[in-house]
Amino acid sequence: MTRSETQQPEPGTVMTDPVRYPVSASSPVRTKRAFVLLLMTLLVPGSAQIVAGDRKLGRTALRVTLCVWALLVLAVLLLVLNRSLLINIITNSFASLLIIVLLAALAVGWAVLFINTLRLIRPVLLAPPVRPAVGVALVLALVLSSGSLGYAAYLLNVSRNAIGSIFNATGPAIDPVDGRYNFLMMGGDAGDDRTGRRPDSLSVLSVDAKSGQTAIISIPRNLQNAQFSEDSPMRQIYPDGYDCGDECLINAINTEVTNEHADLYPGVADPGAQATLEAVSGSLGITVQAYVLVDMDGFAKLIDAMGGIRIKAGGWVPISGDTVDEASGIHGMPLGWIPAGEQKLDGYQALWYGRSREFVDDYARIQRQQCVQQAMLKQLDPATLLSKFEDIANAGTKIVESNISPSQLGSFVDLAMKAKGQDVKRLTIGPPDFDASFSTLPDFGMIHERVDQLLASASAAQSAGAPADTFVEPAVSGGRLQASGPQQPASLLATGRTQAQPSPSPSSDFTPVTTTPDGEPITEAMLNQFKSEGNEQAIRDLVATNGQCAPL
Repeated sequence: MTRSETQQPEPGTVMTDPVRYPVSASSPVRTKRAFVLLLMTLLVPGSAQIVAGDRKLGRTALRVTLCVWALLVLAVLLLVLNRSLLINIITNSFASLLIIVLLAALAVGWAVLFINTLRLIRPVLLAPPVRPAVGVALVLALVLSSGSLGYAAYLLNVSRNAIGSIFNATGPAIDPVDGRYNFLMMGGDAGDDRTGRRPDSLSVLSVDAKSGQTAIISIPRNLQNAQFSEDSPMRQIYPDGYDCGDECLINAINTEVTNEHADLYPGVADPGAQATLEAVSGSLGITVQAYVLVDMDGFAKLIDAMGGIRIKAGGWVPISGDTVDEASGIHGMPLGWIPAGEQKLDGYQALWYGRSREFVDDYARIQRQQCVQQAMLKQLDPATLLSKFEDIANAGTKIVESNISPSQLGSFVDLAMKAKGQDVKRLTIGPPDFDASFSTLPDFGMIHERVDQLLASASAAQSAGAPADTFVEPAVSGGRLQASGPQQPASLLATGRTQAQPSPSPSSDFTPVTTTPDGEPITEAMLNQFKSEGNEQAIRDLVATNGQCAPL
């Protein structure tokens, strides 16, 4: 603000103009003028300077304001017309840094305008009782304007750092195969003393590239004779499958390749994870394009950051104590129990809910893992994401690694938004879709057939106008799948098996088992008493339904 502009009237301007010359105005007019100038700076930065101060400064600020508004309009148009492009811009390392710098500069510039506006108000001319109110209004306006921009820059920087930690900047470009993206999700412990992780859980999330319709295929960690995909380097060593004996379970591939065959994967960041992906691809008969390996500790922190998850549990689940007999897998006294019924689980509880297999088999655990995954997908809404963004981003860095390139995050986030709220279909390579012994001597032709049916069922149901959770059996005709009435594939008839349908989203109409057959309420004290007496069969009988679960 120059002396000539504050003291010398411009042509056509009278000294009694209360906006530019408040000295001659009455006290009520000065008060009104003060609040109006603050509001003008908040809503249209630069406008207060044009009408009451340095017009050159005001015009510059107004040009910047109009440019920012134009960029906001462009962002809204991209959000409506090409959401994935907008997300790609925001998640791009260079573009996000540029946006952070721009937001910080705008925050500082806006604060400077408010300070200049305070000089235009000239608080000494205001009545003493009004001055504190103007000061409070100024602080609030600064928080809403510069504070919001500064916080947005901070969150974007948190996001930028998290993306750099989680995703592989040199990861391959991923295109849909047969109209779907297939992601291998591996969960395991990743301590510093471990070389080559043995994943505790393996599941494939298959997402339709257009509709976002999702299916979860769970692979038991004890699947034997896993088949490597045709392009896998491991076929040089195991051309007939991973068949080196009872120890050759699918979750052992990661460790073996990391320790003994890393030379087969030159330039690959994690040969063990890549080989496991190839084994899952070959075993399921589909192309799995990417993997995400999640550390269990990070999994728990992510759920805590979300504020927990809500589920309906079919039976009690133990938080197991230390293993006292490695051969039999018997644990000591449980550290706690997760009750049957409707529960809200924190990260620690959800971790144990998904990993506990004491008193039941691996397949009950797989069902619970699927339920936890669906609860996370269902309950991570935009409000939670925005309100807890920093915690969620920091927890996300506990994801050990992924070969997904950040350049494709936009399309995948957009896909996740399409998938939200849709029915999720499920298939387990084990009970309830196959018998418990199937993983020991698997029929991979049958697995391929069932996976094809699962992935074809959604599009067949939608084209037939059926609800999303209706399974329409695809028939094989001329090598292609088509929708038809129910039929039994020849491979199932030949083995005497009956075909279980791929599991839809878990139904919540089951009744949690909360009482004994005699009607006595099941309690933690009761279960611990059976444990202390060595009566593990009684516990097995009472918790047999703990594989039943539904997200709320």
